[in-house]
Formats: sequence, structure tokens, C-alpha cells
Amino acid sequence: MSSRTADATRDVLADFAARSADLVDFYRDLHAHPEHSWKEHRTAARIADRLRAAGLEVTEGVGGTGVLGVLRNGDGAVVLLRADMDALPITEATGLPYASTVPGMMHACGHDVHVTCLMATVEALSRARDAWSGTLLVVAQPAEELGEGALAMVRDPAFKTLPRADVALGQHVGPTPVGTILHKPGLLMSAATTVDVRIFGRGGHGSSPEVCVDPIVAAAHLVTRLQTIVSRETAPREAAVVTTGMMRAGTQANVIPDEALLSLNIRTQSAAARTRILAAIQRVAEAECAASACPRPPELTLSCDFPLTENDAATDAAVSAVHAELFSAEAVIEHGPLMGSEDFSIFGFPEHNNGTAVPTNFWFFGGTAWDTWEAAPGETPEEKLATLHGNHTARFAPDAEPSIQIGTTALTSAALLYLA
Repeated sequence: MSSRTADATRDVLADFAARSADLVDFYRDLHAHPEHSWKEHRTAARIADRLRAAGLEVTEGVGGTGVLGVLRNGDGAVVLLRADMDALPITEATGLPYASTVPGMMHACGHDVHVTCLMATVEALSRARDAWSGTLLVVAQPAEELGEGALAMVRDPAFKTLPRADVALGQHVGPTPVGTILHKPGLLMSAATTVDVRIFGRGGHGSSPEVCVDPIVAAAHLVTRLQTIVSRETAPREAAVVTTGMMRAGTQANVIPDEALLSLNIRTQSAAARTRILAAIQRVAEAECAASACPRPPELTLSCDFPLTENDAATDAAVSAVHAELFSAEAVIEHGPLMGSEDFSIFGFPEHNNGTAVPTNFWFFGGTAWDTWEAAPGETPEEKLATLHGNHTARFAPDAEPSIQIGTTALTSAALLYLA
């Protein structure tokens, strides 16, 4: 089956070289015009235009700024292909000629690559309709970085009118070398939750701390104490992260403020660990505030709730086999589970698919040029990765043309596995 699908993929993408320049131009345009989560209006419009030109039925504004495309091509499986659209509030430092033109925003996670590969796959399949049969559901998703976009789309009435998918497929570019594909059956990525902790003090003049309750001091103690939740309350065999990513308080040196705000990022690989860690954060925050004589208990607010990303084992085996046929067995690497998070799995949840779970498969593909990889310090892949500019950094810059080709081939072959 994998050999036949690999041959079909080569046929469908036979004209890729002739179309590569257009795809790279499209990618560079997306990269130069990044848009924040829930504000992906320009990106969504460009996607909708290309999908209509490829003959798809298109619905815009799904779940906010999302785009849905449907391509019906006879009887057969219904295959959902998804890419995310949003960028990050990072100031780009790549020096690329097509670097971001939007101050303080950057496609630092590769979503521009994902969108380009999705468009290339859909356009190729549309041109080669005699090579497959079935239905394509194309999802361009907003607000992945907030963990909110997938849920908003599946709750939209437009999504509920679609036929139920038989399989949902997605992918992500990363800093491994171009040509490598990372697969993992079962648990692939962690759950994540943002916890905002608001600490209440009693403000006043910096010269009179004795009549104040300093929320900055309470916050500083809390940041330190929170680290013991993983180091002293979590078994060493269990992966978990508690990161204080933001601390905000005060206006100037001689004013003790009334409040301090901490924003925490929690990552776990089981529902039980998540529940336990959130309870520990609540307990520690209340205790530190009581120890500091805060006038009222802290307020905790949860947001950006990412589920576990779990690959259906049979689907992952089938997709990784066809990838091995196309890229070589050595190029397909089993890797994970990772501490990063995704909301892609929501498209497979039974509550959004008429009560039946949809098998999902998500993989990573490399975006680092081989000469850059070989020049990176270190002997092992782990040592090299530690020195490269990865996702969510100001210098993340996938090698555009080969990354797009690999990502398009990977996504097209996975789709044809079920459509051919």
C-alpha cells in the first residue's frame, strides 16, 4: 500500500518544480505580513482566494478568522487537512530580504510554511482529480498559539455541516535537517495551560514599606516556590514544566504598587498530572500571599488550554511507512513525546464529530539546511539542536524551497493514502 501511494504521490507532484517559484513567492509574502492570533484577515483572504481558484467550496470567517475548503471528488474517504495561520509577537532578527514588515510580529513558528504546504497539496490534488476519489476538507486555522482556534472552528455552525472526516492530518516544521520526518505513535505532545496569578498588596511610598504590603516581594517568593512543584512534588519519571513567563508590577522605583501579575505556563503529559499541578499552584499561591499578609487571597485565571496531542497508532504506522518510501527509512525518526503543545487533536475529538472519534496523525518535518546543520557545534543531534535557532525565536528561518517541497510531499502522500 505504501509503495503504491508513494508512486501516486510522485505522479501528482510531478510538476512541483515548475510551480515551486510561485509557492516560494506565496510563502515569502506570508512571512513578510505576519498577523496576530484572531487577526489573520489578510492571510485568510489569500488562502480563500487560492482555494477558490483550485475549485473548492470556500467558507470564510469560521470560528472567527478561519477558512474551510471542501473538494468533492466522487465516493471515498473524507480526509481533513489542517494548517495554522497565526504569527507571534516577536521582533524578527533573521535579516532575510523578505523579513516581517510588521513591527513586533514574526512568523517565528513556521505557520507560513504550513499554510504554503497545505495550498501546494490542495492545488496539486485538484489538478490530479483523476488520480484519487473522495472528499478533501481543508482547514486553515486561526489562533493556534493561544490554543483557542481549533475549538472555535469545530464549534462554528459551518463546521458542523461538513461530512465527518475519516482521518485528520497535520504537520509542523522544526529545526531538524531538511528531509527528516519525525513520527511518534500515541502521545506526541503535551497538554498546556496558562495560569494568570493576580497578587493583591497595599501600595504606598517606597520610603514607607512598613505601612504597605509589597506584592512584588510576594510575587518573587512565589516564583521561587513554584519551582518546587516539579522538583519536589513530581516524580522524576513524570515529565512536567512550570514556567513563569511574565511578571508585571509597578510603575516606578519609589512607588510600591497595589498589585502584581504573574503568567505561568504549565505543561503535563497526563490529565492527572495537570490536575495535581494546578492544585499545587493554587495552594502555594495562597500560602505565599498569606505569609506576606496580603489583604486578600490571590486570583487565579486559566486560559490557553491545549489538550494532549495523541496520534492514532495505526494511522501513524501507515503514514510513517509511506514517508519512509518517499524519504528513506533513515529519514523517518521516531521522536517524542515532546513538551510542546498543539490544539490539532481537537479536530478528532468525538464530541465534535457526531460522537465518533476521528483518527488523527501529526508529524514534524525538518526545516534546517544541511550545511547549517553540519556546521552547528556538537556531535549528537541533541547537541546541534541546542545551538540552532528553533521555533519561537527571533532568528527562526526555515530553508524555504526544500522545506516546502518536503512538507508538501509529506502531506500529499498522507492524504493519498486514504484517497487513492
